Amino acid sequence: MIMKNENKTPTLYAVYLAQDDKKKNTILKLKRYNLIKVVKKVNELYRKTIILNPFSEKILTIEDRTDIIKYGIAVIDCSWNKINNVFNKPFKTGRKLPPLIAANSVNYGKLSKLSSVEALAAALIIIGYFELAEIILSKFVWGPNFIKINYDVFKNYINLI
Repeated sequence: MIMKNENKTPTLYAVYLAQDDKKKNTILKLKRYNLIKVVKKVNELYRKTIILNPFSEKILTIEDRTDIIKYGIAVIDCSWNKINNVFNKPFKTGRKLPPLIAANSVNYGKLSKLSSVEALAAALIIIGYFELAEIILSKFVWGPNFIKINYDVFKNYINLI
């Protein structure tokens, strides 16, 4: 069981399902930089960890910040081609992001088809961890462009930028 976080920086988690090309996988790259903890199953996460879920009824907001600091935030790293099989049931702590445009090289310009790192970065920006979002995005050539192309959404969604 993963223990709750006692410091003020949120712990980033990924449930890695190994459905995509390992060479292009954003989560595995973050893992090489020790920026994320990778698990194989959702039940390996703390039960109050916020899980990013594009089909959730609840939208991620600044009110989720306290729980994210204590218990972390997770993405389920899976193929967009298999997403309906992965998210076939709701998660109690599931949250979706506002509509954002992907900057990653695979889905560039597509609405809401974010890579796992883009989803995590967006969540971090929403809860006020802009610098951590910049750090994880900086590991990718296209990363900084994600903030640029979604600047107006972030600015309207929160008054952080």
